[in-house]
Amino acid sequence: MRHAVLGAGGVGGLLAAALARAGESIVVLMRPESLRTYEGTIHVDSAVLGAFTAPVEGRSQLERPVDVLWVTTKSTGLEEGLAMAPPQAVADAVVVPMLNGLDHVARLRRDYRHVAAAAIRVETERTAPGRIRQRSPFLRAEIAYPPGTPAARTVVEQAAAALTTAGVETTVRDDEAGVLWDKFAFLAPIALATTALDASLGSVRDDPRFTGCQDEVLTLAELEGAPTDADAVRRLTRAAPQTMRSSMQKDVDNGKAPELDAIAGAITRRAALHRIPVPATEALTALILERTR
Repeated sequence: MRHAVLGAGGVGGLLAAALARAGESIVVLMRPESLRTYEGTIHVDSAVLGAFTAPVEGRSQLERPVDVLWVTTKSTGLEEGLAMAPPQAVADAVVVPMLNGLDHVARLRRDYRHVAAAAIRVETERTAPGRIRQRSPFLRAEIAYPPGTPAARTVVEQAAAALTTAGVETTVRDDEAGVLWDKFAFLAPIALATTALDASLGSVRDDPRFTGCQDEVLTLAELEGAPTDADAVRRLTRAAPQTMRSSMQKDVDNGKAPELDAIAGAITRRAALHRIPVPATEALTALILERTR
């Protein structure tokens, strides 16, 4: 298959290198300033995939046809990143976003014909240009079948197979809401609590603000009709590594803008629509805002 990856951060770099090592045709789209220092290879140190180096072509614009466009930017950089993949260049390719949050799928469908909701569960980071470190014992992805043509569904199946061959266990589901909410219910409370309290998951998961936020998100998932298993989410949280730190927490530590609108905003907007209070989410959000002033 012909792949393009939009974004060369922790997730994008990991996927691009893994696909390249598996023999897939791949180009990674990055900002011109990043491209100037990019040496044409991505070095990966992964607890799941091992340590390896893969040559990956870099470009600042999508200039050739692809079958799938993996979108892996932060939500805060999505609008800027989309300029590198204009709709006329993407054409009939299937766009597969691996972003945090819930609202980006609708945003992408304003510009692109075929968008398949997706989620990836991994703790990974770019430590330097072209260098990716992935320490979590988990690396799994899910893709939902997109609405539209049978051809787009076939591309999703082929893309999932390519990722699986590359070492990223990937499943395809006919359940977009489930794909998005299953990850969001796990990730959102962790992101907000670890960032607000500036601590690892092991230090926050018994904090009432964390458990309260998790309860609020699970309630919203039920109200939104998502088939999220609340007990399974709680078990997964208990089983996650104590040392786990969220990407939002790392962004704040590094002076970057956190993905507050994509995560906390997604909760509060839906809470307002359903007219339910979310005090724990609001308390954690206030602490994050204090940290970033």
